[in-house]
Amino acid sequence: MTPIIDAVATYARSQAARLACVDLESGRRWSYADFDRDIDKVAAWLVEELGPGSGERVATLAKNNADILMLQIAAARAGAVFVPLNWRLSAHEIEQLVTDCAATLLFHDREFADAAARAGSAAGSRLLDWSDRYLVDFAASAPNAPPHAARRGFDEPATFLYTSGTSGRPKGVVLSEANAFFSCLNFIFGNQVSRDSTFLCDMPMFHTAGIFAAVRTPIYAGGTVLISKGFDTQVTLARLVDPALGVTHYFSVPQMAQRIWQEPGFDPATLHHLQKWAVGGAPSPPAQIQRFLSAGIRMSDGFGMSETGSNFCMPMDDMQLAHDKAGSCGLPYIAMQVRIVGDDGEDVAVGETGELWLAGPSVTSGYWNNPEETARAFVDGWFRTGDAAMRDADGFYYLVDRRKDMFISGGENVYPVEVESAIAELDDVAEAAVIGVPDSKWGEVGRAYVIPRAGHSLEAEAVRAHVAGRLARYKVPATFVITDTIPRTASGKVQKHLLKARAAQEMQDKEEEDA
Repeated sequence: MTPIIDAVATYARSQAARLACVDLESGRRWSYADFDRDIDKVAAWLVEELGPGSGERVATLAKNNADILMLQIAAARAGAVFVPLNWRLSAHEIEQLVTDCAATLLFHDREFADAAARAGSAAGSRLLDWSDRYLVDFAASAPNAPPHAARRGFDEPATFLYTSGTSGRPKGVVLSEANAFFSCLNFIFGNQVSRDSTFLCDMPMFHTAGIFAAVRTPIYAGGTVLISKGFDTQVTLARLVDPALGVTHYFSVPQMAQRIWQEPGFDPATLHHLQKWAVGGAPSPPAQIQRFLSAGIRMSDGFGMSETGSNFCMPMDDMQLAHDKAGSCGLPYIAMQVRIVGDDGEDVAVGETGELWLAGPSVTSGYWNNPEETARAFVDGWFRTGDAAMRDADGFYYLVDRRKDMFISGGENVYPVEVESAIAELDDVAEAAVIGVPDSKWGEVGRAYVIPRAGHSLEAEAVRAHVAGRLARYKVPATFVITDTIPRTASGKVQKHLLKARAAQEMQDKEEEDA
């Protein structure tokens, strides 16, 4: 059996007193030695409850806390499988996921008790409310360490992450501790992470950017992770600028960065100490990246997926180059292999668009209980991302759009992210999303949904004029809708299947009104 690479245990032996983890809501703090001890205690309890090396699923339905990280590592030591669930889903959706993974144990916050009860009843899961108890309290009577035989192989399933479901029902991505290790290793080498690094985690810990990039990465490097319950513009900004916390690395989706930039009184100079502000989870408008870089903030766009971990990053040793390449997700990480493939299955030339294919030790082995989707996702060991991408002459990669989000207007391909980026150049815009809708003349045309910045007003015609001045005529949406909501997943991706359903209803209502 290949031993599990366990950073907590490694640093507990070599640098026991170093600060590993802080739960910002409760104020609890752990050195590496203390964290290792508590994880072992919980792992021993899991072995008592589930048996050694059981492969049983242990799920959470909870907002960010340090116990989630502790439980993930403890499950790996006990040979169980950790399944963090998206608490933003409906009770029906949560029931589907708990049933799909057949969770034996389901830890939950009290505010999600009803959804947990419904899901637990359907799946036969044992419910554990940890609202008034810390995780280690459940393990009070357990021995201090689980039997070594409880651990499973480095390549065995250890974590299931359910995809965000931007196009339908989520799929359970199967990840091993090997996948996790190499994903975090990629992030370490690409983002100057070391034992002196301190990460602030606001990203939800049911998402790969939270549980791996923002939480496990600093642990693997021997640094410190500060775990927040979630993003709050004012609270997050106060923590980022607080010298007592000493945050060096931060990860967010573009919408979180936009809200901080637009926070009244925000001074970019207060964030010049950040060694890296990584942005991902959704397309980053080039204009937004350039605003932060021009203001002296080391913002780096990147790309990752639940299925593949961290894959690309813009290097920050040359901020002018990063500014000039805004819109690129950067260069591949050290453990990634990359292809851009055309419809004929052959690699496309530099500057041409094709589908992004990835391979490497961070890539999933497939989807839980879903051999059909697994077979569709892989070709000769390469994972098909479903993203349209291109590579420039300098080797920098660009995510053009999701292939399924592209639409054809008058015979021309239109990639919504390009239009969304043009809209985002307007300072009065908070968010924007573009979809293709049916049109009797052109086949499909664009429909843009735009949210104004708080306290500002926007006119649809002004947005149209701005876009028309930057893009070809066929790319300019036929309709601009000023709105206050755009459906997004927890990772910031627009749920375009929901937006298309909304558009269809709006267009039908207008036809009936006109009739």
